Amino acid sequence: MRIILRGVPPSLNAFAGRENTWEYRKAKKEWTEAVQWMCKTIPHGPPPDKAMVRIDYYFPDRRRHDADNYCGKLLLDGLTKADVIADDDFAHISLSVHGYVDRTNPRTEITVLAEDE
Repeated sequence: MRIILRGVPPSLNAFAGRENTWEYRKAKKEWTEAVQWMCKTIPHGPPPDKAMVRIDYYFPDRRRHDADNYCGKLLLDGLTKADVIADDDFAHISLSVHGYVDRTNPRTEITVLAEDE
């Protein structure tokens, strides 16, 4: 399964140390629901026991982006809620995160493959 979302979710640094958790909750809800909705538009069976999840971020600029701040938390929660993956723990997924630049079409691409594929 491959889904493409417009834009890139906020860095986890956007929320670190902030006292207002409402911004985080809003972003989490927005991105989790976007993933969940996109997954519903693509036919899929039950989640595999183990899946490989690849996340490709296409940033709008060449600014420095730390990989650990784009771990995919908001996206993986959406995949779990959509029953595309059984859970987002190490027993159920392998995760690969990549970053690129696309000034004209910033986006996030998520690819999920059963590990036996």
